[in-house]
Amino acid sequence: MAKEDTELNIGANISQLRKKQGMTQRQLADALCVSNKTVSKWERGAGYPEITQFFSLSRILGTTIDALMMSERCGITVAGCLVEDRIKLINSYPKMNMQSKIYAVSHAVGGNVPNVSIDLAKIDRNLKVNAMGRVGNDLNGRYLLDELRKNGVDVNGVIVSETAGTAFTEVMTVKKTGERTFFHYSGANAEFSPEDVNVSALDCRMIHVAYILMLDSMDAEDPVYGTVMARFLKDLQSVGILTSIDVVSDSGELFAEKVIPALRYTDNAFMNEIEACGVSGLSPRDENGKILVQNIKKTMEIVMAEGVGQRVIVHCPEAGFCLNRSGEFTVVPSVILPDDYIKGSVGAGDAFCAGCLYGIYKGFDDKTILEFASGAACCNLSAVDSVSGMRDKDYILNFISECRRTKI
Repeated sequence: MAKEDTELNIGANISQLRKKQGMTQRQLADALCVSNKTVSKWERGAGYPEITQFFSLSRILGTTIDALMMSERCGITVAGCLVEDRIKLINSYPKMNMQSKIYAVSHAVGGNVPNVSIDLAKIDRNLKVNAMGRVGNDLNGRYLLDELRKNGVDVNGVIVSETAGTAFTEVMTVKKTGERTFFHYSGANAEFSPEDVNVSALDCRMIHVAYILMLDSMDAEDPVYGTVMARFLKDLQSVGILTSIDVVSDSGELFAEKVIPALRYTDNAFMNEIEACGVSGLSPRDENGKILVQNIKKTMEIVMAEGVGQRVIVHCPEAGFCLNRSGEFTVVPSVILPDDYIKGSVGAGDAFCAGCLYGIYKGFDDKTILEFASGAACCNLSAVDSVSGMRDKDYILNFISECRRTKI
């Protein structure tokens, strides 16, 4: 096992056992006579305790040294939305009752499950990637499953519904700018629920669940945890799996109500600037459209205060931002791309998320996580669809080492 994998395993075990004991990172740090930042570093997989500390750790956490240092979990599971994207490349987005020319029509995989899992599999062919969710018993469902299998993703966790069709999204992409607008049919995604998942049998190290506000059964109210999604994430954490979430941009009034309950049981939360500010109520931009970094930071502090365990990561066209549990705030500006580079931006947020997940899994520091994620997003922008532009980790690492970045 590689050194970074050992650190991640130990970190995940410490986090799981600490939470099982009902201890905060501060309480564990005090018991060990180390700093809170040290415990946070261990749990992020950025290092591990000195050999002399394992006896005290195992005693405090109620386990053995062997159990603390070993884990059979590996890989990343991506759960939630499976969607067929029906992509229309248009001249401009028209006003009501007006017309816009369509240049091209295509279809592709969409939703976080195909997008993120295929991106992860392309980034590292040795990474174990599992998909989990629902599709309909129809041609579109079979298309999604075939594409996942073709890219090396395990689809045993995907259920074929006999009562709903496969979800689809009409994606209107502006040819010149890559900006897009979505019209969505939920289909089988609305049925996906915790009852579809045998949590105790999962053998992944991390699970990414999305999108909140597009999974009707998961978004339903729960009398104890606020939402069914929150209860599901809590159950995942209870067996030692690191959790992460992503949300969808939505103009409805229930955004904060559905997102906030899940944050308490989330280790890593990903959002764009609009989605994050839907929790805080702050404006992400000034009247001239310039990103307000201080508002983004304050928003991330508010999101973190709701109980996020490791990191809040926010992305926008100008930059990526990370706030970790220790209070460290990191900003990485976006890459400067040639004028004709961008072919589309469908799935760009998911590509950024896949880059973050891979960086977290491999124990990258926060700055490198954001840099790697921006490189993954740039790969995505080179293609019209959501996954065909993705490249492997070596390409991305070389790309981010040579690219120029903007200033914000």
